[in-house]
Formats: sequence, structure tokens, C-alpha cells
Amino acid sequence: MTSRARQPKFARIWRGRTRRDKADEYQGYLLQNGIAPLEAKGAVGVQMFREDRETETEFMTISYWGSVEAMIGGTDADPRRPHHLERDAEFLIELPQTVQVLTLLETRGAFATDTK
Repeated sequence: MTSRARQPKFARIWRGRTRRDKADEYQGYLLQNGIAPLEAKGAVGVQMFREDRETETEFMTISYWGSVEAMIGGTDADPRRPHHLERDAEFLIELPQTVQVLTLLETRGAFATDTK
């Protein structure tokens, strides 16, 4: 596969908040049950972010995709609809109702790859 074929065209951004005392456990759960399946499904790349606040922690995942079709796995599903994990209701303060899908216009710096 050429590096051009692996260039992401879209980013899918999910956000969720937990109570601070559940954040470490949720981080491990999210990594195993949320991030790993995205990689297996064909995401070009995945990043997970965490921000600890006084009483809550916000998690954000950004998955990168070559096409919207790859993102939804060949179905007619809405790519902006979140896929809740089995234990999300146990961990999250509220279940997210949407995710962002953004078109990636430009990449520079450390994340840029040579497509020549």
C-alpha cells in the first residue's frame, strides 16, 4: 500500500466525560474496547486525549479515515452517530449524542508524510 493510499481524508472526533475517580479505569476500558476496534476496522490512525479537571475528566478520540465509506464500514449508517460501548453508561456522565466528522485539508509538521 502506498503512503498516498494511507493518507487520511477525514477525522472523526468523539468526546466523553467521566467522574474523576473513574477516569483511570475508563481510560483502560476505552483503549481496549474503543480504540483497538477502530484500528481493526481500518482507521488510518487513532489518537486518544485526556484532560483531568477538578471533578471530571474529558476523553477525546480522533480517528483518521481514508473515506466516509471506510468510517461506516460499508453500511448506510450515519457517521456522526456515536457507537456507545457496552459499559459507557456505567462510566460516562452523559452519553454523547453526536461525533464530529471533519474533512482533513492539510497536514504539516511531524504528522505530515511524503506522498511523492
